[in-house]
Amino acid sequence: MTSSGYDKITAFRRTEKTMTDRTAVRTGLLTVDGATLHHEVRGEGPLLVMMPGGSADAGIYDAIAADLADRWTVATFDPRGYSRSALDGPVTDQSPATHADDIVRLIDLLSPDGAPAVLFGSSSSAVVALAALAHHPGRLSRVVAHEPPVVALLPDPEAGRVLFAAVREAFRRDGVAAAMATMAAGLAPEEGVSSGPEDQAPTPTPEQAATFRRMHANLPVFLEHVLCPFSGYVPDLVVLKAAAARLVVGVGRDSRALLPAVAAEGLARRVGAGVAEFPGGHIGLTEDPRAFAARLREVLLAT
Repeated sequence: MTSSGYDKITAFRRTEKTMTDRTAVRTGLLTVDGATLHHEVRGEGPLLVMMPGGSADAGIYDAIAADLADRWTVATFDPRGYSRSALDGPVTDQSPATHADDIVRLIDLLSPDGAPAVLFGSSSSAVVALAALAHHPGRLSRVVAHEPPVVALLPDPEAGRVLFAAVREAFRRDGVAAAMATMAAGLAPEEGVSSGPEDQAPTPTPEQAATFRRMHANLPVFLEHVLCPFSGYVPDLVVLKAAAARLVVGVGRDSRALLPAVAAEGLARRVGAGVAEFPGGHIGLTEDPRAFAARLREVLLAT
């Protein structure tokens, strides 16, 4: 083999090692007030904290975090009371402000020099992102809040409150499946609006299937203790307006008529924040993680 052939093999192995190092997951536990948070870290560079929404945990970002770890130190975690983040006592109604405090503790751990972090949240965790920006602006350099379902920002807030109360009541009366059906019917204002056809989803690997089962087990906590308190959160619009230069509001290309996107665009109008369209619908980050990661990269590097 020629020397140039050896050089190419060496370069390939060096690149392969770099990619492996970059995407390797470092896990840890962080003690916060009333809970212990499981967190995962990939890559090097400025800190990017990605918060899971709904009943999801850190596993929802496996593909996205690996894609972004070439430019950022990407931190993901299980919210308190979910999956591997145990509470010190029984689960009670959750507060966006408490979850925002958890985020600051995680930032303090992973950015000990005091450098501010970039924060991404989607759905219910986008509500946490708003609380974090309002209460801890000095710890955040940029916030991307993708479709926070805040009913106070809707043209008819009471209709939103009634919907989410009905979802919780359906859960209490008939269980998870009934609650999710109630929510799906209420979020779509017209027949045929969806976040993407399920029959196009790829068959999950055994590891992915285990992750989905773990996150699905969080649904009772989400439906009983997160959905109504988070959707009922009233953001401090005065403070957010003062911090609007650091806030980007995300909306899904395929979900702009749905309640969470309507609330998101209402937020952007009220505080003067920029709006960025992302691929897919409300859960676009799971429909096409690679495209979603590429769009998030564009948004973060452009601001």
